[in-house]
Amino acid sequence: MNTLLLAAGEGTRLRPLTLRTPKCLAPVLGHPLLEVWLNLLERGPRPAACWINTNYLAHKVDEFISCKAPSLSYAVHAFYEERLLGTAGTLQALLPQLHGHDLMLAHADNLSWFNLKDFYEAHRQRPAGTEITMMTFETDSPQSCGVVVTNQSGVLEEFHEKVSAPPGNIANGAVYLLSPKALQQIEELGPVFEFSTQVIPHFLGKTYCWQNTVYHRDIGNPQSLAAAQDEFRPIAAKFGIFNL
Repeated sequence: MNTLLLAAGEGTRLRPLTLRTPKCLAPVLGHPLLEVWLNLLERGPRPAACWINTNYLAHKVDEFISCKAPSLSYAVHAFYEERLLGTAGTLQALLPQLHGHDLMLAHADNLSWFNLKDFYEAHRQRPAGTEITMMTFETDSPQSCGVVVTNQSGVLEEFHEKVSAPPGNIANGAVYLLSPKALQQIEELGPVFEFSTQVIPHFLGKTYCWQNTVYHRDIGNPQSLAAAQDEFRPIAAKFGIFNL
């Protein structure tokens, strides 16, 4: 398995914090947000390699990677984008290095913790005909999320991205496991920019949904970042997230 962590966003809604700090390095209990994701990957199955895309204040992300990488059991590579390629465009740009293996694609500017082994096993045992496994979560603000509708087997039938009257509160967590066949099909789509709006519609009926019941929050504004400090403290303590 390979991993691509999308971490190049500017995080304008988190200003003034992000005037000097990239969103992916926003502090959670005194640790950079990106550190949570890298520690999650240590819980296995560990990736053969992890790519992190960079753009805004890229030198600070590079510094963090240089400091963190020696303590990790897998290789980490920064992928600098002179201009933002989009959540799907970054994936397409890296496809030559990703073919042949499953890939975990994650929006690393969210704060999330889950059992990666269980997620990967669910992907391995996914229903026939599906090529992507999407992590979902229960949200208290479905209007601000991409809400999913599945059949009884957990296969995605409908996807409603930030609509005023969503048909439920189970939302896309923007973490995906993609099979080699899915990567090939994404390459065949031609140039795309956003994963949720330009890729997912092509995989209705071919995406299995797995629910994260531990923790997930969009760190989109100062209020959500502040709330995360209290919410995540017992999670970090229970799982020893910062004591690897």
